[in-house]
Amino acid sequence: MNEQLMEIGQIVNTYGIKGFLKVVPYTDDITRFEKLNNIYIQTKKSLETVTIEEVKYAKNLVLLKIKGIDNINDAEIYKNCYIKIDRSDAVELPEDSYFIIDLIGIKVYTDEGEALGDVIDVFPTGANDVYVVKNELGKQVLLPAIGDVIKNVDIQNKKMIVHLIEGLV
Repeated sequence: MNEQLMEIGQIVNTYGIKGFLKVVPYTDDITRFEKLNNIYIQTKKSLETVTIEEVKYAKNLVLLKIKGIDNINDAEIYKNCYIKIDRSDAVELPEDSYFIIDLIGIKVYTDEGEALGDVIDVFPTGANDVYVVKNELGKQVLLPAIGDVIKNVDIQNKKMIVHLIEGLV
Protein backbone atom coordinates (compact mmCIF):
# COMPACT_ATOMS: atom_id res chain seq x y z
CA MET A 1 0.00 0.00 0.00
CA ASN A 2 1.27 3.44 -0.84
CA GLU A 3 1.75 5.23 2.48
CA GLN A 4 1.95 8.58 0.68
CA LEU A 5 -1.69 8.38 -0.47
CA MET A 6 -4.77 8.68 1.73
CA GLU A 7 -8.32 7.63 0.91
CA ILE A 8 -10.75 10.50 1.35
CA GLY A 9 -13.91 9.05 -0.18
CA GLN A 10 -15.68 6.47 -2.29
CA ILE A 11 -17.60 7.09 -5.50
CA VAL A 12 -20.96 5.42 -4.94
CA ASN A 13 -22.92 6.56 -7.97
CA THR A 14 -23.34 9.07 -10.76
CA TYR A 15 -25.34 12.26 -10.38
CA GLY A 16 -27.34 13.79 -13.21
CA ILE A 17 -26.39 13.46 -16.89
CA LYS A 18 -23.41 15.83 -17.03
CA GLY A 19 -20.88 13.41 -15.50
CA PHE A 20 -20.97 14.35 -11.82
CA LEU A 21 -19.75 11.66 -9.39
CA LYS A 22 -21.56 11.07 -6.10
CA VAL A 23 -18.97 10.60 -3.34
CA VAL A 24 -19.27 9.40 0.26
CA PRO A 25 -16.58 11.47 2.02
CA TYR A 26 -14.23 9.91 4.58
CA THR A 27 -13.47 13.27 6.15
CA ASP A 28 -15.02 15.31 8.93
CA ASP A 29 -14.94 18.48 6.79
CA ILE A 30 -16.58 17.75 3.45
CA THR A 31 -15.85 21.27 2.18
CA ARG A 32 -12.16 20.28 2.04
CA PHE A 33 -12.83 18.93 -1.50
CA GLU A 34 -13.12 22.56 -2.61
CA LYS A 35 -9.47 23.11 -1.66
CA LEU A 36 -8.22 20.29 -3.90
CA ASN A 37 -7.24 20.66 -7.54
CA ASN A 38 -6.06 17.18 -8.41
CA ILE A 39 -7.08 13.88 -6.87
CA TYR A 40 -6.49 10.23 -7.69
CA ILE A 41 -9.20 7.74 -8.57
CA GLN A 42 -8.23 4.15 -7.76
CA THR A 43 -9.85 1.89 -10.36
CA LYS A 44 -9.47 -1.89 -10.45
CA LYS A 45 -6.68 -1.52 -13.02
CA SER A 46 -4.89 1.73 -12.22
CA LEU A 47 -4.52 4.94 -10.26
CA GLU A 48 -5.74 7.85 -12.40
CA THR A 49 -4.83 11.48 -11.73
CA VAL A 50 -7.82 13.74 -12.41
CA THR A 51 -8.64 17.43 -12.06
CA ILE A 52 -11.66 18.66 -10.11
CA GLU A 53 -13.76 21.19 -12.09
CA GLU A 54 -16.64 21.71 -9.67
CA VAL A 55 -17.79 20.67 -6.19
CA LYS A 56 -21.42 20.56 -5.03
CA TYR A 57 -23.18 18.97 -2.07
CA ALA A 58 -26.29 16.85 -1.58
CA LYS A 59 -27.12 15.94 2.03
CA ASN A 60 -23.89 14.43 3.42
CA LEU A 61 -22.50 13.57 0.00
CA VAL A 62 -20.03 15.39 -2.22
CA LEU A 63 -20.80 15.80 -5.92
CA LEU A 64 -17.65 16.10 -8.02
CA LYS A 65 -17.35 17.21 -11.63
CA ILE A 66 -14.08 15.89 -13.02
CA LYS A 67 -12.41 17.34 -16.12
CA GLY A 68 -12.97 14.99 -19.06
CA ILE A 69 -15.94 13.16 -17.50
CA ASP A 70 -18.75 14.95 -19.29
CA ASN A 71 -21.68 12.53 -19.34
CA ILE A 72 -23.32 9.78 -17.34
CA ASN A 73 -21.69 7.03 -19.43
CA ASP A 74 -18.17 8.34 -18.70
CA ALA A 75 -19.05 8.66 -15.00
CA GLU A 76 -20.57 5.14 -14.75
CA ILE A 77 -17.17 3.40 -14.97
CA TYR A 78 -16.00 5.05 -11.73
CA LYS A 79 -18.77 3.65 -9.53
CA ASN A 80 -17.35 1.99 -6.38
CA CYS A 81 -13.87 3.42 -6.97
CA TYR A 82 -11.96 5.20 -4.21
CA ILE A 83 -10.69 8.77 -4.17
CA LYS A 84 -7.20 9.36 -2.84
CA ILE A 85 -4.98 12.36 -2.26
CA ASP A 86 -1.30 12.90 -1.58
CA ARG A 87 -0.54 12.91 2.14
CA SER A 88 0.95 16.39 1.60
CA ASP A 89 -2.57 17.60 0.65
CA ALA A 90 -4.10 16.26 3.88
CA VAL A 91 -5.55 18.70 6.39
CA GLU A 92 -3.65 19.47 9.58
CA LEU A 93 -5.21 17.67 12.49
CA PRO A 94 -5.70 19.13 15.94
CA GLU A 95 -3.49 17.81 18.73
CA ASP A 96 -4.39 14.28 19.87
CA SER A 97 -6.21 13.58 16.58
CA TYR A 98 -4.98 10.96 14.12
CA PHE A 99 -5.72 9.71 10.64
CA ILE A 100 -7.35 6.28 10.76
CA ILE A 101 -4.81 5.01 8.22
CA ASP A 102 -2.05 5.81 10.75
CA LEU A 103 -3.80 3.95 13.58
CA ILE A 104 -4.51 0.71 11.71
CA GLY A 105 -1.81 -1.83 12.56
CA ILE A 106 -0.42 0.10 15.52
CA LYS A 107 0.67 -2.10 18.48
CA VAL A 108 -1.28 -1.53 21.69
CA TYR A 109 0.15 -2.03 25.18
CA THR A 110 -1.29 -1.42 28.64
CA ASP A 111 0.45 1.06 30.91
CA GLU A 112 1.66 -2.05 32.79
CA GLY A 113 3.50 -3.33 29.69
CA GLU A 114 1.04 -6.06 28.62
CA ALA A 115 0.59 -6.44 24.84
CA LEU A 116 -3.10 -6.20 23.90
CA GLY A 117 -2.78 -6.60 20.12
CA ASP A 118 -3.06 -4.39 17.06
CA VAL A 119 -5.62 -1.75 16.10
CA ILE A 120 -7.64 -3.33 13.28
CA ASP A 121 -10.48 -0.81 12.96
CA VAL A 122 -11.72 2.56 14.16
CA PHE A 123 -15.37 3.53 14.26
CA PRO A 124 -17.17 6.68 15.36
CA THR A 125 -19.87 6.53 18.01
CA GLY A 126 -20.86 10.17 18.07
CA ALA A 127 -19.29 11.02 21.42
CA ASN A 128 -15.85 9.60 20.57
CA ASP A 129 -14.17 7.08 18.30
CA VAL A 130 -13.66 3.48 19.39
CA TYR A 131 -10.47 1.57 18.57
CA VAL A 132 -10.90 -2.14 17.83
CA VAL A 133 -7.83 -4.03 19.08
CA LYS A 134 -7.30 -7.70 18.20
CA ASN A 135 -4.63 -10.08 19.53
CA GLU A 136 -3.04 -13.14 17.84
CA LEU A 137 -5.71 -15.40 19.36
CA GLY A 138 -8.48 -13.36 17.74
CA LYS A 139 -9.73 -11.80 20.98
CA GLN A 140 -10.99 -8.25 20.49
CA VAL A 141 -11.00 -5.35 22.90
CA LEU A 142 -12.94 -2.14 22.22
CA LEU A 143 -11.17 0.95 23.52
CA PRO A 144 -12.91 4.33 23.66
CA ALA A 145 -10.67 7.10 22.34
CA ILE A 146 -10.82 9.16 25.51
CA GLY A 147 -8.07 10.63 27.67
CA ASP A 148 -8.75 8.28 30.59
CA VAL A 149 -7.97 5.27 28.35
CA ILE A 150 -5.59 6.39 25.56
CA LYS A 151 -2.44 7.57 27.33
CA ASN A 152 0.08 7.83 24.49
CA VAL A 153 0.02 7.39 20.72
CA ASP A 154 3.37 7.20 18.93
CA ILE A 155 2.58 7.11 15.20
CA GLN A 156 6.30 7.13 14.28
CA ASN A 157 7.03 3.93 16.25
CA LYS A 158 3.53 2.43 15.71
CA LYS A 159 2.90 2.06 19.46
CA MET A 160 -0.03 3.02 21.69
CA ILE A 161 -0.13 2.95 25.49
CA VAL A 162 -3.55 2.55 27.12
CA HIS A 163 -4.92 2.42 30.65
CA LEU A 164 -7.58 -0.23 31.08
CA ILE A 165 -10.37 1.18 33.20
CA GLU A 166 -12.83 -1.13 34.90
CA GLY A 167 -15.29 -2.79 32.54
CA LEU A 168 -13.20 -2.63 29.35
CA VAL A 169 -11.82 -6.17 29.34
